[in-house]
Amino acid sequence: MIIGLDVGGTHTDVVLLGKQGLINEVKVPTDASNLFRSVLSGLNKITKGVEPQEIHRAVFSTTLTTNAIVQNNLPPIGMIVSSGPGVDPEFFRTNDHYFPVSGSIDHRGREIKPIDPAEIKTISKTLKKSGIPYVGVVSKFSVRNPSHELAIYEILKDDFEKVFLGHRISGNLNFPRRISTTYLNAAVYPIHKEFYDAIIKSIEQKWLHIPLHILKADGGTMSLEASMDFPGQTIVSGPAASIMGSIPFAPVQQDCLVLDIGGTTTDMAVLIDRVPVLDPLGTSLSYYKTLIRSLYTHSIGIGGDSFVRVEDGHLKIGPDRKGSAMAYGGQSPTPTDALCVIGLIKDGDNEKARNGIQQIADQLGDPLQTAALKIFDATYKKIISEARAMIDRINSKPVYTIHELQEGYKVDPKQILIIGGPAPYFARHIEEYSGIAVGVVPKWKVANAIGAALARTTCEVVFFADTERGFASSPEENFYESIDRSFTRDDALKKANELLKAKALHKGANPEDLELEVLEDLQFNMVRGFHSTGKNIRIKVQVKPGILSEYADIAEMLLV
Repeated sequence: MIIGLDVGGTHTDVVLLGKQGLINEVKVPTDASNLFRSVLSGLNKITKGVEPQEIHRAVFSTTLTTNAIVQNNLPPIGMIVSSGPGVDPEFFRTNDHYFPVSGSIDHRGREIKPIDPAEIKTISKTLKKSGIPYVGVVSKFSVRNPSHELAIYEILKDDFEKVFLGHRISGNLNFPRRISTTYLNAAVYPIHKEFYDAIIKSIEQKWLHIPLHILKADGGTMSLEASMDFPGQTIVSGPAASIMGSIPFAPVQQDCLVLDIGGTTTDMAVLIDRVPVLDPLGTSLSYYKTLIRSLYTHSIGIGGDSFVRVEDGHLKIGPDRKGSAMAYGGQSPTPTDALCVIGLIKDGDNEKARNGIQQIADQLGDPLQTAALKIFDATYKKIISEARAMIDRINSKPVYTIHELQEGYKVDPKQILIIGGPAPYFARHIEEYSGIAVGVVPKWKVANAIGAALARTTCEVVFFADTERGFASSPEENFYESIDRSFTRDDALKKANELLKAKALHKGANPEDLELEVLEDLQFNMVRGFHSTGKNIRIKVQVKPGILSEYADIAEMLLV
């Protein structure tokens, strides 16, 4: 049996799956101030009456990092950025404690100007004085030569809890995106560490000795331990879980829009013939464009527990969440309270919900029912508006899925699938407003946890070879090797696949699930004086996301 557990901003969803299908499901409140209690509560309930030795695997996903970014609630961290001549790093500033520094390396990996150790030490003192515990370091061409990042790390390593190096975070060439990617890895680290500690403590309390995995942005998993060095991979982990959980219920040979309406955010994505659309460069979230390989998702700060208020006479919903709905013990009005007033939700404290919405009605000058309907209408109309904008963005450039490039394809959803606690309440209204058929996923309350449980381990490797300079490297894997001019593209592919297999197994992959594919295969001849002096080779390979082969049949069972 396997456990899938998704920690959302509002609820923690847990499922227990076996070869016979869904065995049990539970939903417990998420206490952000005590994640251990939330996770342990979910594990206690899902494993009640089950012998520990019967459980063989657990996969976790979370929207905590996504929510923190969407709500602009990230802790302060330091960023040290070096680009050299031609590009001003200030153009890519990510945060307040952001320091452009001297030193540069060219596109071939040759040092143009060394770093200034005294400059780095001064910045280090400034960051320490400000109480900054985490730092990101990015040099423009560190993927070709990481020596500057490594030198800066040597100066910083004893003074900070964690230092993230750009070349280890991503091996892709895109300076602005690598800055954002490194920044987000450092910024979400303390959030993810709290999540990690809660899981480890909970698992130990349950005396479970099983492989622990976490869902990544691309719909695959990595070992929980490995995630501590790459916490940014958990960004949009929650939305990815929703997508993976919706796949068994999506239409065949049609486009489908997936909406996961949670308490804090609504996450959305597109499936083409049950295959997720991929963001080939990397996910974009809030103000940040990254190199984090991801399913194409869009998250907005609006959900069942979004804070509702009136500003300058206008209704405002989210992106903040002040707590639970008033109908369930909260202190501020929410769309969930509006649903109670309308009569769609019947199990909450209707009197408290009415009191909350009455505050909004008084400020708008509307009757109670009118105000509740306005809140509900504004919520689902905002969701559909954002979904349409997302589809327009997808159609503005080549469409990629996790399987292939869909050349010239235009996404045109003929069905909407809704997941999340309030899914049934929104279905009819979204269908009428959008003009698209809407279906509620049968296991809508825990579909995200199911998606996490079924996902297999994935990863990617970027490999470079420069036969003129005589070296090959894979910076993210800390791999460097001398080569001669006889080194070929086939040699590069072989080495990249060897590194990929080793990486996947280290991250907890099942050898039977190693479906490899080549994402990028480029070779350029280096020419000087009208003759070739060597080759520049770039290979990118990955293990495809998908469902665990041993549980492939479960998806159909979940339809029952």
